[in-house]
Amino acid sequence: MCTRSIKKCLTLQCKSLIKHDSSLIGLSVMRNNYDIKLKVNEGEISRVIFNEALKLFSEYSIVDVVVVGAGPSGLTAAYYLAKEGGLKTLVLERNLGVGGGIRGGGMLLPVALVEEEAMEIVREVKCSYSRVAESLYAVNPIELTCKIAAEAISQGAKILTGVYVEDVIYRVEKGKHIIRGVVIQWTPIIECGWHVDPLNIYSKAVIDATGHEAEIVSLVKKKLKLNEISLIGEKSMWASEGERLVVEKTGKLISGLYVAGMAVAEVHGLPRMGPLLGGMLLSGKRVAEIILEDLKRGEL
Repeated sequence: MCTRSIKKCLTLQCKSLIKHDSSLIGLSVMRNNYDIKLKVNEGEISRVIFNEALKLFSEYSIVDVVVVGAGPSGLTAAYYLAKEGGLKTLVLERNLGVGGGIRGGGMLLPVALVEEEAMEIVREVKCSYSRVAESLYAVNPIELTCKIAAEAISQGAKILTGVYVEDVIYRVEKGKHIIRGVVIQWTPIIECGWHVDPLNIYSKAVIDATGHEAEIVSLVKKKLKLNEISLIGEKSMWASEGERLVVEKTGKLISGLYVAGMAVAEVHGLPRMGPLLGGMLLSGKRVAEIILEDLKRGEL
């Protein structure tokens, strides 16, 4: 057989293999799918990002509820406010990511514990877990908080990171103070110490879910001089009592201002509880239920 005939035969065999071998066909398709052809220039990329981001900020400059803090209680509150109430909910987080202090688990070990009473929430967001004792379960805190955040977003809530709440909006009606939103700035601007005028988010309710510092309650008490707001300070560790009381004491402080999570401990002088998530999750769910009830009663 001549050289030309051999080449022709081999070519036909290769074509036959490609035609009938699905794995080779798949490989060919896969290679084509990785062939990216960007059809916009760099300026157009920036323009789209500016337009989409400004559209979001414009739409969410007036909302139903602002949640300050994207830790477990704040994220859970946002999830249930959006899911159960269909409320226009905005979560503001000063750091670059969600999860709050619980991201580090216990002493940087990637485990947190959840009691049986809060496991409905864990299962609802499809987070993996393992039973480690009677009525006690272990979870990866990063997985759990990320899944709650994802579910909150899927229900319509929005989460903005790198945003610092430096003040609140308030009104006085019939001699009573009402919180009507927050004053915001980019976190890097605050950290640099620059004076740049902030912008505002107007809302029917604000949830302080900022954790141990109770930052929103602290600034309200300091700037508005409200005697009806206490700020006793968090007590030392007593895990079981802290878990129970943080849920029990979750709720409204004054009209328009609510407190959830570890901020509750700071306000009411409750014990801390360490890397336990049950109280945080149930506190977030409870504050959402309280706000929905207040809306039904026309108190917001």
